[in-house]
Parts: sequence; C-alpha cells; structure tokens
Amino acid sequence: MRLFPLANGSPASFFCDSRQKPACPSAAVDLSYGAVKKPEASCKVVEGQCAGPEVCPLSRVKAGTTVCIKELVASPELRDRLRELGLGEEQRIKLLSSETNVICQVCNARLGISQRLAEKILVEQIPREKVA
Repeated sequence: MRLFPLANGSPASFFCDSRQKPACPSAAVDLSYGAVKKPEASCKVVEGQCAGPEVCPLSRVKAGTTVCIKELVASPELRDRLRELGLGEEQRIKLLSSETNVICQVCNARLGISQRLAEKILVEQIPREKVA
C-alpha cells in the first residue's frame, strides 16, 4: 500500500492508492495540529514568601521554608538537567539560604544554584502541618 499527499497541499494529509492492492479501503488521515499556548504563571509574593496556594519563583521564598516544585520554566535541556539533579516537578525541597546563591536541601543533599536559575523554578509553599 502506498500513501500519497492529498491535493489540498497539506504535507500531513494522505490517501490510500487502491491500485496497489484491490482490497485496500480508501482512507484519509489528517495529522495536523494547532499550537498550544501555555498560560503564564502568576506570582504573588508577600514579605518574601508565596501568598496562599499561588506559585512563585524559588528565588523569592524565605530561607527555612519547605516548598514543592510545581513548574520548571526553562529550556527543555535545562529542565532535563534540573530533573537529573533532583529538582523535578512535585519534589519537596527546603530552602536553606537565598543570599548570592540559593542553597536548598534536596533528597538529603545540599545543592547550590544561582539566583537566575532559581527564578526559573516555580514553587508552592507547603503548610507547616504537612511538612514531615
């Protein structure tokens, strides 16, 4: 069976050539898709902490706070590297220091990252009663 482009010019639309095989049913497949626009995350910060259930960048969280990573807003390569380091979505981390560099505790290890990189990690504060 051979597939040929339809006359509408769409490279993802094909039809079946029934001359190749008499039992071939005629079929059309359209593989086109629209672009998905991701909504921008809003950020509310009150005195250095995330306000309520909203997300904010890791760089704006107060030291000593335990947070849950909600989104990595970076290039795919950088997101993969952050996940390799243990900074993936839904990971709980504790912010130890946020002076020139951000130091956080991830999986019983301390990890230092730049302020610029911490801006790309959106987190949600975990209420104190849920912190174990």
